[in-house]
Amino acid sequence: MKSRTLLRHSKEGLKNIGRNGWMSFASVSAVTIMLMVVGIFLILIANINHIASDVEGDVEIRVHIDMTASEEDKEGLYEQIDAIDNVAAITYVDRDEGLDQFIEDVDEGSAELFESLRNENPLNDVFVVETKEPQLTEDVAGEIEQFANIDTVDYGEDIIEQLFAVTNMIRIVGAALVLGLMFTAMFLIANTIKLTIVARKNEIQIMKLVGATNGFIRWPFFVEGLVLGLLGAILPVAAVISGYYYLYDLLVTEAILSFVDIVPPNPLTFEIAAILIGIGALVGVWGSLMSVRKFLRV
Repeated sequence: MKSRTLLRHSKEGLKNIGRNGWMSFASVSAVTIMLMVVGIFLILIANINHIASDVEGDVEIRVHIDMTASEEDKEGLYEQIDAIDNVAAITYVDRDEGLDQFIEDVDEGSAELFESLRNENPLNDVFVVETKEPQLTEDVAGEIEQFANIDTVDYGEDIIEQLFAVTNMIRIVGAALVLGLMFTAMFLIANTIKLTIVARKNEIQIMKLVGATNGFIRWPFFVEGLVLGLLGAILPVAAVISGYYYLYDLLVTEAILSFVDIVPPNPLTFEIAAILIGIGALVGVWGSLMSVRKFLRV
C-alpha cells in the first residue's frame, strides 16, 4: 500500500472517532474498565505464583548422619549425595551448630532449659540437601535413603505432598481465572465496538454500492479500532505502573508486609503494561473488522 493511501485511511479513521464521539467514548470506556480488571488480576496471580514458588523453594532434605560414622564415612556419604543428578547444593551442619540453631529458634524461657543439653548433645550431624526442582525432593530423598551411615532422612513427606498439591491448584485456578477474564473482556469490548459500526451500516453499504473495494472500506475501521483499543489501554497501564510502585513501596519499603516477598515492580509492571496494550489493540482491531465484515456483503 502506498504511503499516501495509508495516510488517507489513517486520517479517515481518526475523523470517524470524532464524528461518533459518544460511541467512541463508550468503546474506550469499555476497554479501560475491562483492561483495568485484567491488569489487577495479572498482578495478583503473578504475586500468588511468586509466593508459592518461594514456599516450594524452602523445601529441603535433612540427612541425619549415624552417630557412629567416622569422618571418612561422612566424606564418602557427601560424595554419594553430591553424585545424584538432581542435587543442587549440600550444606553440612554439625551437631553443635545444630543445637545452637535449635536454641536460637525457641523462646527465651525455654532456651535456658535446653542449654543443659550442650554437655550431652543428642542431635546428629546433618547434611542439608537442596534439589534443582522442589518437585524432585521425594525422588532424591528416596535415593539418599539407600546409602549407608544414615540415621534418618527427613523432608516432611506428608506436608510436601499437600504443599505441592495446593501450589499447583493455585496456579491452575489462577491461570483459568485470568484466561476466562481476558476472553470475557475481549467479548465485551468487541461487542461495544460493534455498536459503533452498526450505527454506520448505511454509510458502509452506500460506499460498497458506489464501487468502493472491501479493503478501501476496511482500512479506516482498522485504524479506528486500533486507536480506540490503544486509548482504552492508557489509563489501565498508568494505573498498573504507578499503583503497583506505590503499593510495593508501602508494603515492602515501609515494612508493613515484610514477612511476605512480593514481586518487584520492575520488570513486572512493564510486562503487564505490554500485555494490556496488546490486548487493547487486538480487541479494538478485531471488534471493528468483525463488525464491518457483515455489512460488506451487499
